[in-house]
Amino acid sequence: MKRDMDLVRKILMALEDNPTGYFKDEMTIDGYTEEDVGYHCYLLLQAGLVGGYDINTLGCSSPSAVASHLTWMGHEFLDASRESSRWEKAKGIAGKVGGVSFDAFMKILTGVATNQINSLLSS
Repeated sequence: MKRDMDLVRKILMALEDNPTGYFKDEMTIDGYTEEDVGYHCYLLLQAGLVGGYDINTLGCSSPSAVASHLTWMGHEFLDASRESSRWEKAKGIAGKVGGVSFDAFMKILTGVATNQINSLLSS
């Protein structure tokens, strides 16, 4: 299964939208299978963007986790990716080079944000 950055962003946004800051159950995201969401929660847990727990068993068809809350880094990612035009621009840049690592993607997002800030400051 390929990493889907749009799904990553949707999972993080769903966690942030929870008024208590704590998500107790497995998450569903429209347009994605339970396996897609579980696998991406597993990746987010590994990357340190969410806290939660691994729910892998011998019967699982792919790695899976339940994301229970955002970490500081998860909030940082959301702050960088929240604005839709910035998100689309960063994805376009990453796509032109055939995909990039997560660290490189964050640098692209923050670079696009920095350019927007500089543009506002010079106006």
